[in-house]
Amino acid sequence: MAKKYGLVWLSVGQVLRDTGKYDKILKKGELVPDEKVVELMHEKIQEIRNSGKDVILDGFPRDIWQAKWVAKKIGSDIRRAVVIDVPKDELMVRIMARGREDDTREVIERRFEIVEKNLNGILRELAKKNVKIVRISGLGDIPTVTKRLERELFRGRLPARRMQRQRVMRKTSHK
Repeated sequence: MAKKYGLVWLSVGQVLRDTGKYDKILKKGELVPDEKVVELMHEKIQEIRNSGKDVILDGFPRDIWQAKWVAKKIGSDIRRAVVIDVPKDELMVRIMARGREDDTREVIERRFEIVEKNLNGILRELAKKNVKIVRISGLGDIPTVTKRLERELFRGRLPARRMQRQRVMRKTSHK
């Protein structure tokens, strides 16, 4: 979906795995210290924004401290936060099917605890910055859930920067 709309997908988990520095922490299902996560994500977000693209943040912020940082530093730039609701047992099946080394039942249960403990506080912090909070059902196949997500994120419109590029392309193509 990110490619389709000219956006960059930025997953906190992938950013952390790519560093190779936090494998032991991730394999236990624990959180990397907030300061390290924010430092890495801030660097990546700035890099993407400097390239003129918008970002889809995946899994960030993960706790209240990170949410406060996000609200303070980039909250005014965030259009929506989407919570994709999936029953725990279904989510467990999907995660286990990925086959990643750190996807053990114990680790996944620990991640669920962290999400349950922090989600409402994260959403409150974002809402304070007038970020629209949207919930969608994550049940169904990938195309079905993707359509729901696109409907909520874009409401039939492309992101502003992408629309501007298309308008320019249309104008130049008629010459």
